[in-house]
Amino acid sequence: MALGIIGKKIGMTQVFSPDGEVIPVTVVQAGPCIVVQKKTPEKDGYNALQLGFGEKKSQKCTKPLQGHFKKALDEACAVLREFRIEDGSTYDVGQSVTVDIFEQGEMVEIIGTSKGKGFAGNIKRHGFSRGPMAHGSKFHRQVGSVGQSAWPSHVFKGKKMPGQLGNSRVSVRGLRVVDARPEENLLLIRGAVPGHKNSLIMICKTR
Repeated sequence: MALGIIGKKIGMTQVFSPDGEVIPVTVVQAGPCIVVQKKTPEKDGYNALQLGFGEKKSQKCTKPLQGHFKKALDEACAVLREFRIEDGSTYDVGQSVTVDIFEQGEMVEIIGTSKGKGFAGNIKRHGFSRGPMAHGSKFHRQVGSVGQSAWPSHVFKGKKMPGQLGNSRVSVRGLRVVDARPEENLLLIRGAVPGHKNSLIMICKTR
């Protein structure tokens, strides 16, 4: 993982390029984030920055977290996320990280939680094909054979089966920053970003 920023997905819209092309973009409120803690190889075994995003009353935090936040800022943060970096010497605790770290046209990786769609069958969840829909078929949307009878007499682990669809951590690479607006703390990113509106995401620089 490279340096990044914590953001909130606002929604989707479209913008026009200088040559008139319509570009579908996702609007993300990115930062500002505060460097709450610096992790070093000497103390923690690796280089990383712990960033805080959003505001939260200190009284609503546990006593250990209150002490943790007081080292960097007066108030608490609603969200804490960690970004591993190669060298954190250019950042100090309490420093603000904004969308200035991204440039127009830069490729980024976005990590978020996909939309939860409940319990789903194999056709919707894995894209399986259905059987004939005639009355005599008796095989329409069923899973079909899943294991063996005599040996080894069990279903192999990892078999694609019905189950919960979505609501899982997703990383999407190759998304491009169409525009960065530091004065509004907004990023316009081409393409779809995982998660529902107002969901938290992590926008990372690609190595």
